[in-house]
Amino acid sequence: MNENRRAFLRTGGAAAAAGFLNLNPAAMGANEKVTLALIGGRNMGRHDAFSAIKDGAQIKTLCDLDDAILSKAGAEIQEKQGKRPELVKDLRRVLEDKDIDGVIIATPDHWHARATILACQAGKDVYIEKPLSQTIHEGQVMRDAARKHNRIVQLGTQRRSMPHFKSAVEYVASGKLGKICMMKAWMCQVRQSIGNPPDASVPAGVDYDMWLGPAPARPFNPNRFHYNWRFFWDYGNTELGNQGVHMIDVAMWAIESMRGLENSLPARVSGNSGIYWLKDAKEVPDTQVLTYDFGDFAFVWELRSFAQQRPIEGSEGATAFYGTDATLIVDDDTGWTVYDTKNQVVASEKPSHGSHTGNFIECIKSRQRPNAEIEIGRLSTTICHLGNIVTRLGREVRFDPKTETFGPDKEANQYLTKQYREPYGLPKV
Repeated sequence: MNENRRAFLRTGGAAAAAGFLNLNPAAMGANEKVTLALIGGRNMGRHDAFSAIKDGAQIKTLCDLDDAILSKAGAEIQEKQGKRPELVKDLRRVLEDKDIDGVIIATPDHWHARATILACQAGKDVYIEKPLSQTIHEGQVMRDAARKHNRIVQLGTQRRSMPHFKSAVEYVASGKLGKICMMKAWMCQVRQSIGNPPDASVPAGVDYDMWLGPAPARPFNPNRFHYNWRFFWDYGNTELGNQGVHMIDVAMWAIESMRGLENSLPARVSGNSGIYWLKDAKEVPDTQVLTYDFGDFAFVWELRSFAQQRPIEGSEGATAFYGTDATLIVDDDTGWTVYDTKNQVVASEKPSHGSHTGNFIECIKSRQRPNAEIEIGRLSTTICHLGNIVTRLGREVRFDPKTETFGPDKEANQYLTKQYREPYGLPKV
C-alpha cells in the first residue's frame, strides 16, 4: 500500500472529503435524475442498484475490490440502464466525485461504519444495507455523522416501505389486540454446510488487504470471503443481523409507535444460543432463543437454521403480536391476519410492496427523512447487538436504555465497541 493511500485511511479521508461537505445542501427538482454509486457489487448490492435504476436513478460508478465482480456487475448494470458505469476499486474515487449524489453501500458488515461515515463526510447521501453496524458504538457514531453533515441515510430494511406492514403496525398500536404481553419474531431455514476448507491463495484481482479493512489480519480462506463471511464474528452479525433484523424491525416499529423512539430499548436480555447441527467452519449459532424484557411485555426471537418443516405460525419468517384480546401475525408473503380469542379471523390484509430505494431517491430530492432513517435502523440493529452480546457472553445482561451501556458490567461493556486494525479505525466525527 502506498503512503498516499495509507495517509487517506489514517485520517478517515478528511482531506478528500473537506471540499465536498456542502454538496447537495438543498432539495433537488422533482424531475432531476439522482446519480448514485454502488459500493459492493454482489447479491443485495446488485439488487439495490437494479431497483434504484428502475426508480429513475443512474449508477455512475461501481466500486468493488474484486475484478471479477466489477466485470460481472458492471455488465449487468449497463444492461439495466443502457450505460456502463465507471469501474473502480478505490473508495476515494467515489467520494471525490462531485456528480455523485448518494451511495449504496453493500459491503460486508465490518465495512459499514467506516464507509458510511466517510460518505457522510464527503457530502453523499447513503443507502446502507442491513444491519447498520457491527457494534452499538458504531451505530451511534454513524448517526452522529449523518446528523452533523445533514445526510439522508436509509437502512435496507425494506418492510418499512411496504404498505401492509405499515397498516399491521397501525393495527397493533390501535389497542385492538388488548394488552400485548408478548411479541415474537423468528426465522426457520436450512443453512447447508460450508465445510472446513484450508487457507488458500488470494484470488487474482482481489484487494484482500482492503477487503479485510478493520478486521483482524488473517490468511485468505474461501469460507471467509464472498457470502460466507456472514458466518464469522470478524465480519458479520450472525443471523440476528442478517435475516432477523427484518422481522425484528417490524416489532420495533410497533414498539416505537406505542412508546416513542426514546423508550424503545429493553432493560434485560437473556437466552440460549448454540451450534447444535453442523460442525463446519461457521462460528455463529444455528439455534437460538432470546428474550428481551421491556418491563410490561416480552419480545422473543427464535432461530432455527436446521429445519423449515412446521415453521412457527405457518411462516418461515414473520413477526407476531400476542394480546389478551387478539393476535396479529405479519410476513412479507401472506400479509397480516388477526385472530380473536376464539381463533377466528377478524381482520386481514394481503401483502403489498413499495419501493425502498424509491423512497431513498425521493428523499435525496426532498431532503425529508426516509422510511428507515438511520436512527430507526440504529435502534433495530441495537436489538441484534444485544442478542449477540448475550450469545457471546453465554449469560443474561442488564442494559440501561438511557446510557446505552451495561452499567457496572465491565465484561458486557467491552462489546459496545471493538478493536480496529490499523489504519482502518473509525473516522472522527
